Amino acid sequence: MSDLILFWHRRDLRASDNLGLSKARERSPKVVGVFCLDPLILDRDDVAPARVKYLIGSLESLQEKYAAAGSELLIIQADPKEGIPKLARSINAKAVFLNQDVEPYGRDRDQAVIDALNESGIEVQRFWDQLLHSPEDIKSGTGSPYTVYSPFWKNWSSRSKASPVADLAGAEGLTDAEREQAAGIIPLPSAKDLGYVWDNALMLDPGEQAAQERLEEFCASAIYEYQQQRNFPSQPGTSLLSAALKFGVIGVRTVWAATVEAAEHRGETDDIRVWRQEIAWREFYQHAMYHFPELADGAYRPVLKTFPWDNNEKYFQAWCEGRTGYPIIDAAMRQMNETAWMHNRCRMITASFLTKDLFVDYRLGEKYFMQRLYDGDLSSNNGGWQWSTSSGMDPKPLRIFNPASQAKKFDAEAEYIREWLPELRSVDTENLISGKISPEERDRAGYPRPIIDHNVQQRKFKERFAAQKAATGDGGGD
Repeated sequence: MSDLILFWHRRDLRASDNLGLSKARERSPKVVGVFCLDPLILDRDDVAPARVKYLIGSLESLQEKYAAAGSELLIIQADPKEGIPKLARSINAKAVFLNQDVEPYGRDRDQAVIDALNESGIEVQRFWDQLLHSPEDIKSGTGSPYTVYSPFWKNWSSRSKASPVADLAGAEGLTDAEREQAAGIIPLPSAKDLGYVWDNALMLDPGEQAAQERLEEFCASAIYEYQQQRNFPSQPGTSLLSAALKFGVIGVRTVWAATVEAAEHRGETDDIRVWRQEIAWREFYQHAMYHFPELADGAYRPVLKTFPWDNNEKYFQAWCEGRTGYPIIDAAMRQMNETAWMHNRCRMITASFLTKDLFVDYRLGEKYFMQRLYDGDLSSNNGGWQWSTSSGMDPKPLRIFNPASQAKKFDAEAEYIREWLPELRSVDTENLISGKISPEERDRAGYPRPIIDHNVQQRKFKERFAAQKAATGDGGGD
């Protein structure tokens, strides 16, 4: 009789190219999956309804994959520290396999579960699946973790990359007797059952098949124009795979293999290299979160740790609602509020505006993004916000994005602005981009006047930043 292996899914909601799951299947044909709906995550105040909808849809797809392979994915709703060991004991699992996480909560949770399983005499096997290279594999010459992207990329890109691993197939599920004894299993609830309502469409449908089809579509066309098109929010120039990667609906080895295939088709182009660099940025931020978990709670650089933010509530709400009077900012915020996604160029512009024009603590913006984005990921979101705020790693001279300059460069015909600010569609393009819309036109359109003057705020921020640098002795950047 085969040993029963319980595979605990978290950020790896797929049956294909899943390292831990593949290793479990190598060990025994009797592999049963489990996903734990964790109230310590679901009850947080930074959970986006659209993200829960994507999660549940991906779990539904994964249950179908398990059934097709001959097994099943169990669902429990409990504190994992209690629910996972209890389930494993109830079905007499020989071992629990899982893929490791980089986030502070996930690491603490996993260790507590592992300790409980070991106390019950249940074996545990852990693997690195969500990264092409684990945090311990990429270190500087002195053995320290990287805090600057460029040398990280040089090291990371020089390493050979693993190939996709075998899919789950020919597996066995629980017997009827085992299923009757299984502790805490429930039917998969809907997002609404969990208290989260998102009725709008998602940018990418949940599940492995949708992610794989999107990857193939991207690598057949847009990847060859990625270097230029990725920065234009009105153009379909990005992969839209961020949510799939966040939840592990598609494997990063599969994604890398697709870039290799694209390079074989047309050669190693700059476009492919730039997209690979984005994969590396994702890993850089995850490595940073693993090695410096304090990033989850505050700034990396001393100059921003005690920065004197104004935190004007009226300004913050105007930013959240897309009512700042700056068209490119408001278009981006409305895109996120309506679709649960925002183009990456616009994420940088809006983050800079909140912190360096409105003087609002980046952590408020970081949290608001997590409350709205269906691809919201702690490491990527935190890394992006700290980069835009000049509070994180890889410091460069102080970046302050001018909304008008950014719009002129990346939305020259105001296509993006007009799509998300329909009340301004009749406004002259040059005025839309510059934001120099007359008070009369604004009033007729019901569009607000600018809540601040960018040039004035830019000067004030530079002065405040310089004073704070001097006070803290932070020598990074300018």
